[in-house]
Amino acid sequence: MDRRKPHRNSDVARAVRKTRDRLAQQPGSVSFDRELLKLHAGAMTGSAPAILLIVAAITLAGAFYGIGREIVIWALLTLVCYAGLAIVAVRATRADPAEIDVARTTRTFLVAHFASGIGWAYFAQIGCGTCSIDQFPLVKGIVLLLAIGATALVGSSLRGALAATFALPLAAYTVLGTPLDTPVDALMVAMLIASLPFFAYVTDQLNRSSLMLLAFRSEKDALLAEVETAKAMSEEARRRAEDANLAKSRFLATMSHELRTPLNAILGFSEVMGKEVLGPMENDTYRDYANDIHDSGRHLLDLINEILDLSRVEAGRYQLNEEPVMLQGIVEECCHLIELRARNKDIRLVQQFEPSLPRLFADERAVRQITLNLLSNAVKFAPSGSEVVIKVGWTAGGGQYVSIKDSGPGIAEDEIPVALSAFGQGSISIKSAEQGTGLGLPIVQGLLALHQGGFELRSKLRQGTEAIASFPATRVMEVLPALPTAAGGGKRR
Repeated sequence: MDRRKPHRNSDVARAVRKTRDRLAQQPGSVSFDRELLKLHAGAMTGSAPAILLIVAAITLAGAFYGIGREIVIWALLTLVCYAGLAIVAVRATRADPAEIDVARTTRTFLVAHFASGIGWAYFAQIGCGTCSIDQFPLVKGIVLLLAIGATALVGSSLRGALAATFALPLAAYTVLGTPLDTPVDALMVAMLIASLPFFAYVTDQLNRSSLMLLAFRSEKDALLAEVETAKAMSEEARRRAEDANLAKSRFLATMSHELRTPLNAILGFSEVMGKEVLGPMENDTYRDYANDIHDSGRHLLDLINEILDLSRVEAGRYQLNEEPVMLQGIVEECCHLIELRARNKDIRLVQQFEPSLPRLFADERAVRQITLNLLSNAVKFAPSGSEVVIKVGWTAGGGQYVSIKDSGPGIAEDEIPVALSAFGQGSISIKSAEQGTGLGLPIVQGLLALHQGGFELRSKLRQGTEAIASFPATRVMEVLPALPTAAGGGKRR
């Protein structure tokens, strides 16, 4: 969400309320009736050119067959009546739906439809004494039947429009338009009378379809408004998260500086006192206290460094110093660094390295930190007298991996996501080993993600844990072939 436009939240909320109000309205309510009137007005406005063409075609046909003056009068009368209906429709189309008076507009439409039916009533009573059409009453009945069907389709959004338009024309046709001397004329009258309720039923079904269409449109608008609201809320949450992350980074940077300054004095003076650099201490307990102070300060400093590393990784501010490195060489050095701690717990480090691995293009410090974190966890949780297996080799995709496996208490399958989260530890691991910060594995994941690598933790309760850090094939440097020798036996420069 754009913070420079604070009004956008209120606009979205207003749109959601309006759409929900529309959705809450049931078919037959004022809201839906207004929508139906708007649909009917649009249909009437759109059908005006077609009505003009139909009237012109009937007029030309009547003039051709010898019905001159009466057909012209009918055409003028019909166009005037439909012009009034078109004016009513245009006004309803341009009106704001909230300002439409449903009862008054419906009455106006019905009166306009009745007026348009006057033209058809005049057409129904037209005689043909001198024209060349043998079955003229039958032709008029067919034209009226087609007009009824077309009006039923176009005016389906307004109930009663069909009856208001053609009740008078049917009466005029029955009384004045046909002599009823032949069975065909009687059948035509019966068909026209029966067509009116039939097409009224069709109009009712179309009206129900229009109501359903409006309901679906309201639901669609509601869903779109909900999506827009969710998007706005997500953007706002993201902005707040970014602000909180920035504030956290600033806080950690400030606190790390403020904490490291006294920690340097604590570590330095406690080390001087513990090693009795300035002279022996008469009380051995004081010396033990000094060593405990030094160990606690070192633990606190390590914790601060891990929190800062994780913060930099999460914020995307960890700068990689990439260069060609030998993965097995870095892992071997880390094993030497951790070997003393392993010997104190009678743990044997077993190295299984594939020979002749090419170099990786990676950050040596990050790779070293990944390996040390995994080795420290393995030695921490491995039982006394066991062994930790360290493997370095090829992945199936052509990359390289480091695998460190111990035989410690393991982690339950449902607790693995907890162990991979910041400050998270498995329950059995907490009970069976010394306490840690819970930041080692998240840092490993973040550093591997910066290298486009992957991290997998395989563990079962009381069967040990295997941590696998893999680097993609794109970071494996190819070994270039030797330059061919020149014809004279020397090397080409």
